Amino acid sequence: MKYIIAILGLLVVFGLAFLISNDKRHIRYRPLAIMVVLQLILGFILLNTGIGEYLVKGIASTFEALLDYAGAGIEFVFGGIANEGAGPFFLNVLLPIVFISTLIGILQYIKVLPFIVRYIGLILSKINGMGKLESYNAVASAILGQSEVFISVKKQIALIPKHRMYTLCASAMSTVSMSIVGAYMKMIEPRYVVTALVLNLFGGFIIASIVNPYKVEKDEDILDVQEGEKQSFFEMLGEYIMDGFKVAITVAAMLLGFVALIAMINGLFDMIFGITFQELLGYIFAPLAFVMGVPWTEAVDAGSIMATKLVSNEFVAMLSLADFTNMSSRTIGIVSVFLVSFANFSSIGIIAGAVKGLNEKQGNVVARFGLKLLYGATLVSVLSATITGLFL
Repeated sequence: MKYIIAILGLLVVFGLAFLISNDKRHIRYRPLAIMVVLQLILGFILLNTGIGEYLVKGIASTFEALLDYAGAGIEFVFGGIANEGAGPFFLNVLLPIVFISTLIGILQYIKVLPFIVRYIGLILSKINGMGKLESYNAVASAILGQSEVFISVKKQIALIPKHRMYTLCASAMSTVSMSIVGAYMKMIEPRYVVTALVLNLFGGFIIASIVNPYKVEKDEDILDVQEGEKQSFFEMLGEYIMDGFKVAITVAAMLLGFVALIAMINGLFDMIFGITFQELLGYIFAPLAFVMGVPWTEAVDAGSIMATKLVSNEFVAMLSLADFTNMSSRTIGIVSVFLVSFANFSSIGIIAGAVKGLNEKQGNVVARFGLKLLYGATLVSVLSATITGLFL
């Protein structure tokens, strides 16, 4: 039965993407088929094989060690604030972002990350049938973050046509920044985080290839990555430490505001209509959860969490997921993979603002297709979750 539902889920995702396609006649199906097959193979390896288990354990243990190292700095600065045995969310989940951001800065400085990103991007461009710029951007977004990635190609921003700009922004919204992956792993199972990261990379290209099909000519396919102003090692270190702290504070502020706002709206809806706002959204999103592979008996709860991510962010949704203790492990896995992306309303403003800071005209272009961007990025999450459901 789950195979029939998975096929239905894939057809629904592709149908919804086809519905808003800019150019239905020029969709190239060969690269699409290759990428879907790759997603299926990678999903199977990560979720159903010893190799995948070994890989996920290796990545998870690496981040666990990094979080332990981060804990030394947090303990030094904030020791004594927490009660014995207690772990405040801000200290245990968000502040380690500062340390991981620092490591990313070091890897950037010694040219390890730029090398990896550029050559993985080149390999991807051979598979996805898109340009080098799009492929570079997808990999770089997962490392640098959805707003910072545009700085690395700021020389080209003004020259990028609208159709290519959509794909760049869709990639940024469909992935997550490496600096906060450790925080996710404290909230949901690491294997679902890793699975989502891999599947979303190809999923972003798949959905963009349907929604926004085009072919990049060789003379247009120029990748000019901005290295940025040369800094000393300690200047760079200070910048990345502060950037990590800003991310942690920003996420904390958004959580504080969104969790409180949703609690208030839930209370008002419950008082007036006898049903909470999240429960209402759950009924709306339940059919989508069902085609992802969630049993119908759990579809409303799963839909509620999915909707929470869309209207707030993935952190709020992951916190909500922990409240549903009656969910089956299969449903938790499917929903967890859905949650690992930046596809939410606030990301429209973040991406449009980042681009506008570099080029006002292009920022306005991004803002105009903001809802279509969110629609496509959400379909990427649904696609990844559907494939996950096939192997759980």
